[in-house]
Amino acid sequence: CSAIDACKTSNGGCSAKAECRRTTPGKRVCICNAGYTGDGIICLEINPCLEDNGGCDRNAECTQTGPNQAVCNCLKGYSGDGKRCTYISLCSQNNGGCSEFAICNDTESTERTCTCKPNYTGDGFKCRGNIFQELLRDYNTSRFYYHLEALSIRDIAGPGPFTLFVPRTDILMSDPRVKDWIYKGVMAQILRHHMVGCANLLYSDLTTITNITSLHGDPIHISYSQNSVVLNNNAEIVLSDVVGTNGVIHVINQILVP
Repeated sequence: CSAIDACKTSNGGCSAKAECRRTTPGKRVCICNAGYTGDGIICLEINPCLEDNGGCDRNAECTQTGPNQAVCNCLKGYSGDGKRCTYISLCSQNNGGCSEFAICNDTESTERTCTCKPNYTGDGFKCRGNIFQELLRDYNTSRFYYHLEALSIRDIAGPGPFTLFVPRTDILMSDPRVKDWIYKGVMAQILRHHMVGCANLLYSDLTTITNITSLHGDPIHISYSQNSVVLNNNAEIVLSDVVGTNGVIHVINQILVP
């Protein structure tokens, strides 16, 4: 007679995920393989993520990769190996994408707010100061700023509101009359003829009026046709509604002459 091997057929009736071990003739025990749990007849995969987040940081995601195996990945807004995750301040890099003239505040792990600093206006992502400051920030308007500085004209640095029509830099640099006006001492009058006080006139406002008076005291005629606003019948607005804290800038393609 020979002993009956209870494990010989069909793994002894044990689970395919279990080991069948002979004990005494005709007897056996079923032991679940590593990574599985059960009575040996039924063995289920152990999901380590179901207990204590699989040993991952509370700010990490536990993902099962196999029987009793898992990986830990830090959640968005955190960095680390998953076992330990550290909060990343969105505002710590590049001011959180906010304007350089804005304050970035972290609100949640994946959120932040951008608020323009005092004396600036905008949505936080783009913030502007007064229109005198804004002239220098754009090449198209920077030459006009230099002419104002050279003549110590600071009218538009006040509280306003002002509407400013600025000839493009290339126009101011190429028009031969500019040197003549400077030589004759009338450049200040030319510059002030591009300023309108006590009014914050957006492009949409300019389409509905026909005349305004400049700080120089002379009228500026406004016409609107073919979707264009034209001043004094020759200067077209080519860039509009650069809004600052004390007014608005419109860029024009010709110099206005009183």
